[in-house]
Amino acid sequence: MASLDDLLSQIPISQIAAKLGVDEETATAAVKTAIPTLVGGLEANAQDPAGAASLESALAQHSDPALLTGGVDIDQVDEADGEKIVNNVFGDNKNQVISALGNTGGAGDSNLVGKLLPILAPIVLAFIAKQFSGGGDAAPAQAQSGGGIGDLLGGLLGGGGGQSAGGLGNVLGSLLGGAAGGLGDLLGGLLGGGRK
Repeated sequence: MASLDDLLSQIPISQIAAKLGVDEETATAAVKTAIPTLVGGLEANAQDPAGAASLESALAQHSDPALLTGGVDIDQVDEADGEKIVNNVFGDNKNQVISALGNTGGAGDSNLVGKLLPILAPIVLAFIAKQFSGGGDAAPAQAQSGGGIGDLLGGLLGGGGGQSAGGLGNVLGSLLGGAAGGLGDLLGGLLGGGRK
């Protein structure tokens, strides 16, 4: 099963750093904070059957492997689409999530995170779509239900599907490291706020 490290390896840090006008160390820290949060937001939405169906529909729209083939080129990322994804994932809590991420050590600031999330979101969806479809083959039978997508997302986060928001917060807290403080718990509470 794919891991967050596999997903992180797809992210062209140097391109992101250049695009956002920051050094690679800052870009790396911001990406390592934003990716688990995006996956966690998707996982929180997948806990609800309507949210899972919506997510599966979004994955079908992002199943073209071209974005990931031969390495991601940031210039090929549709940031307007990424903004829609971020809005759907975090809903009314988007600004709170961006603010919380911006306050973590090393992640830059809220302005940087706000610019980064729409760049990362289409890459994350393309990566998850590839995993969900079995790497390009027809979707496996177990992936036809919300449990399938929830299990895949939970697996990426290092746990099983079906986690509660509190469990999600604990997972995010451990992924984001001790320096994140209570961010994991805060995000765990916020991440149910996307479109269900």
